[in-house]
Amino acid sequence: MSKHLETQAITAGRPEVVPDGALNPSVVLSATFHADGPIGYGRYGNQTWSALEEAISALEGGSTLAFSSGMAAISAVFSILPVGAPVVASNQGYSGVMSLLNSFNESGRLEVRFVDIVNTQSVIDAMKGAALVWLESPTNPGLDLADLAALITQAKKMGIGVAVDNTFATPLVQNPLAMGADIVMHSVTKFLSGHSDVLMGSLSTNDPALLKRLHDSRSFNGSIPGPFESWLALRGIRTFPLRFNKSQESAKVLVSKLSAHPKITRVRYPGFGAIISFEVDATAELTQKVCESSKLITHATSLGGIESLWERRRRWPMESVSVPEQLIRLSVGCEHVDDIWNDIENALASI
Repeated sequence: MSKHLETQAITAGRPEVVPDGALNPSVVLSATFHADGPIGYGRYGNQTWSALEEAISALEGGSTLAFSSGMAAISAVFSILPVGAPVVASNQGYSGVMSLLNSFNESGRLEVRFVDIVNTQSVIDAMKGAALVWLESPTNPGLDLADLAALITQAKKMGIGVAVDNTFATPLVQNPLAMGADIVMHSVTKFLSGHSDVLMGSLSTNDPALLKRLHDSRSFNGSIPGPFESWLALRGIRTFPLRFNKSQESAKVLVSKLSAHPKITRVRYPGFGAIISFEVDATAELTQKVCESSKLITHATSLGGIESLWERRRRWPMESVSVPEQLIRLSVGCEHVDDIWNDIENALASI
């Protein structure tokens, strides 16, 4: 029987149904396992990881590996590329990826071709001879959209691997594997776990050979998740669609209000999701003061939690210089939308 994603989030990764059996998987705190089983040793697998991976697989439609963080998952993808391999990536995206790719490019570990992800033809032009296209859509924090269907189709025609960061859109909005992508990455820390208490990443793929290479990278680089963190992340997934849909509903209300506010010069929102970026008609210092003046919205880095968070992204030295100094990234939580808006209004009034 086909199940909707909202149902899969609740039902996937459950233990086998037996009389008096547990409804939820146990936290398996063991590094050592009896011989002759499929795991062998605690660095290669864990029953709690497997339950989480089963749930994410049900959402993304491919076999999944959990990692100790989103950056660990991202690093695993790049680690399987040969030295000097050409990689096409956005010139404005998640600062962790940008920093990593810049260091790889400078050291010669990879040849990175940075592109304007919105300009589909320029991305296709840069693909010639590439080994991998790394796509992030919407981008972080500019919220630019790539034409994923067109780019993935063209890359596959050219025999190029495609990896997509699906953290912002989530499988509730888009399914890159169904479009033909080879790998989908999540910062599980964000919307999937959703409670700001877990650091974790994941990779999903439909290619068994690729899955094995990524599994080997995880095992031998030691970027494995903890069992308890995996259990927390799985518990978070149970309410992921409810949280995401609520936050998205509120985000659309806030976009309308922000667009009409006299102190806001630009609102960036792709039409879906729970992240809004907007620019304040003020200096960087005063924009920073806005973030520091909130009483309800938490001033912190990160996103995707049940609580609303915001920050001026250029406060981080590693953020792309293409990101305006006055840009605030707001992760809309599940508080009442009127309370969120009142806090925004009061914070803007502080300047």
